[in-house]
Amino acid sequence: MTEVPSTGLAPAADGKPRCFWGVSAPDYVDYHDREWGFPVRDDVRLFEKLCLEGFQSGLSWLTILRKRENFRRAFAGFEPAKVARFGARDVTRLLGDAGIVRHRGKIESTINNARRACELIEEVGSLSDFVWRFEPPATERPRSMTWSELRPMSQTPTSKALAKDLKRRGWTFVGPTTVYAFMQAMGLVNDHLEGCVIRPRAERARSRPVTAGRS
Repeated sequence: MTEVPSTGLAPAADGKPRCFWGVSAPDYVDYHDREWGFPVRDDVRLFEKLCLEGFQSGLSWLTILRKRENFRRAFAGFEPAKVARFGARDVTRLLGDAGIVRHRGKIESTINNARRACELIEEVGSLSDFVWRFEPPATERPRSMTWSELRPMSQTPTSKALAKDLKRRGWTFVGPTTVYAFMQAMGLVNDHLEGCVIRPRAERARSRPVTAGRS
């Protein structure tokens, strides 16, 4: 296992510093530089990210990232309305799909959560509108976005509140730690470290309207 630098930063191929994990494997480089921490407001992408964070529980994110295209094919692109129609035959099909994580509980949770997402979208207009209500206040964020400040942070008051609301609505595999990882991934927070060359870019993206798309 690679030792984490004391600053949490490491140089990439261009010699510029990144969050150390973003250069720890080739699969991470593009994900770190173009996706993680950048704001997402597209409902399909938000649903996908939350589901994949649930699948990641107990595993490494690298495992999930390498299987992401397989997950997309298996789960109809993570379109909530399509996944909500999955039934017992689909569960059997997915349990036999070696390209994804074959965990019955997580598969059934994804189908359940698709149905809950459809209900939520009907209620509030979009999954995006609901999630972005939980953008945390500045007072909840560390004053200094350093490795020593962020390293022990696996959940926050906001991730607990969002997890609690989702559970109240019938969602599963959405504990506060999973939800905080989701918040980091979809840009509800910008947890790129100070000194990471990508941090300012992600912050600028969070301050302007987002064009829907898939990354």
